[in-house]
Amino acid sequence: MAYLLMFVTLLHLVTLAVLFIATMEKSWWVWDGGDSSDLWYNCRFDNDTEAWFCASSRDNEWLQAVQVLMVLSVVFSSLSFLIFLGQLFTMSKGGLFYITGLCQVFSGLTACSATLIYTLHNKEILQDARELSSGHFGYCFILAWVCVPLLLCSGIVYIHLRKKE
Repeated sequence: MAYLLMFVTLLHLVTLAVLFIATMEKSWWVWDGGDSSDLWYNCRFDNDTEAWFCASSRDNEWLQAVQVLMVLSVVFSSLSFLIFLGQLFTMSKGGLFYITGLCQVFSGLTACSATLIYTLHNKEILQDARELSSGHFGYCFILAWVCVPLLLCSGIVYIHLRKKE
C-alpha cells in the first residue's frame, strides 16, 4: 500500500509539473525559422541581436477557449492534490478518494478538450501571415497530449484507491 501511495503521489506531482510547463512555455507551434507561438505570445528570434521578440497573441475565440481550458486543467489538478492530502490525513479507514479522482479526471478532460481544440482549429488560432505548412506542433503541445492519459489514469487510480492504516 505504501508503494502504491508513493507511486500515485509521484505520478500526480510529475503530471502536474508537466501540465504546468505545457501551459506556460512558448512552444505550441514552431516555424522552421525558429519562430514560435504559444498560448500567450508569438515569439520571433532575431539573429542580429540574438534576442527573442515576443508580442501578445491576437485575441481569438478558439485561442481563449484553449487558454481557459489549460488553466482550468492546472487548477483542477492542483486542487485534486490538495484534496488528496486533506483526505489522506482526515479520512477514516476504508474510505475512497472519489473527490480527488473526479477532480483529476476533470483535469484530464479539460486538457484533452484544449489540445483537441488547438489541433482542429490551429489555422484560426495562428492567423498570422506565416504559412502553416512551414511549421509544426511544438514540444509543449506534445506534453499537453502526454498529460491527458496520465491525468485520466491517475484519476481512475484515485477513484479505486482505498485508504488503509
